[in-house]
Formats: sequence, C-alpha cells, structure tokens
Amino acid sequence: MDGLDRIEFLKQVAAQNDVSGLRFKQSTWHKHLKRNKNAKQLISDEWKRLTNTKEREEGEPEDPDQNRTRLSYFNVQAYPSSKPAKKYCDVTGLKAHYKAPNTGLRFHNSEVYSLIIKPMAPGAEQAYLKLRGDHFVLK
Repeated sequence: MDGLDRIEFLKQVAAQNDVSGLRFKQSTWHKHLKRNKNAKQLISDEWKRLTNTKEREEGEPEDPDQNRTRLSYFNVQAYPSSKPAKKYCDVTGLKAHYKAPNTGLRFHNSEVYSLIIKPMAPGAEQAYLKLRGDHFVLK
C-alpha cells in the first residue's frame, strides 16, 4: 500500500507543476528581420543603387553592359591609410633602409649603393624615379 500512496502523491505533484498553460515568450516578442550580408551582396547592392541614381539623373535607362565599371576594393573611395607607406629599394625591390642624398633613390644596403647607384650616369636615376612616380621635369 505504501507504493500506491507514493504514486498518488507523485501524480498530485505532477498536476501542480503543469506548465502547459504558461507562456515562455513575451507577447511583444517578434523575430528580427535584420540579417548580415556578405561582401558580395554589399557590392552588388551598392552597384544597383549607383546605376539607379545614374538612370534617374539621365532620365533614360542605360545599357548595363556599356560603360560598366565593376566595383572592387581599388575603385571604392576611402580615406588614405593612417599607416606610413612601405618603402622599397628602387633597384632590387627589397625593403629600403636607406636613401641616396644626391639622387633620392632608395636602396637596400651599401652593396647596392656602391655597385649600382654611385657609378650611375647622370640622368639615369630619373628613369628609376619615374618608375616610382617620384621624378621631376626641369623646364
């Protein structure tokens, strides 16, 4: 008989602990619709926005294949980097530690300077500076 009383007691406790009528979520809760986009989706959305504004300005739709500029990391406008630009040797392409005072050429070590830059003919250094975009033209 002791076993039947225990079962009845457990049934009563289970009936008191019934949670089927309780709400676990708030009634004002709703699923958020915002989701993250990957880089490809962001670029395509920006491209669509740019082409739509261009069409509105011109008044007529433009052929999408004609004069199309693909967006990339290089043609998106951004602020210049706050880090200093890396400097490379004009002759070897290695990291430049030094700069020649008379020519302005950058070089990696003293061997490059003594063998190549020091005996260089006048005016030849302008070709190296032109490649770097740091040349000047005398008028």
